[in-house]
Amino acid sequence: MLMGTAERRGAPADDGATGVAEEPSAVRPEAPDRDIPAAAPDTRAGERQPGYRPLWREEPARRRRMPDPVRTAAVRAVLVVAVTLILAMVAFLCTLAESWLAFPMVLGSVAGTVVATWGVLDVWVTRQVWNQRHGVVSVPSSTARAMRRERRRARRQARAAERGRGRIGRRGGAGQLSHP
Repeated sequence: MLMGTAERRGAPADDGATGVAEEPSAVRPEAPDRDIPAAAPDTRAGERQPGYRPLWREEPARRRRMPDPVRTAAVRAVLVVAVTLILAMVAFLCTLAESWLAFPMVLGSVAGTVVATWGVLDVWVTRQVWNQRHGVVSVPSSTARAMRRERRRARRQARAAERGRGRIGRRGGAGQLSHP
């Protein structure tokens, strides 16, 4: 037995057995097609129907999103590896069929393997450079640590200079007990 939208949502079906005539202003919208849902009655955006069950649950991400340059390199590497695998499969099938195209495809597969290796290494190098420049890795050889140290030193000096200027402005001569 097929269930309509009303039965799935738990709403009473309109079979005309109630004997109560509907008002002309309370006309329910109907869907013109089965795969296009009918417009829901006026409900507030934050309000959910009692029998509502979402299709999926949002879960927080386990890991943070990759930085844009790293993600770009990863997408490029995946595309190159996919094309290389296709070339290798075509080369294998051409070899089985004893086609003249087998030798050029094998050469293309070898070249694709070299380019795919470069692509994967590019992802690795891009990730390492990003981590080192943006302070994600905190090891003694990290350039980010040295840059943070320099910024802290500059901020300390700026604050000390500001305090020194404040002290000079406060020295008016009046109320000084230690100086003649």
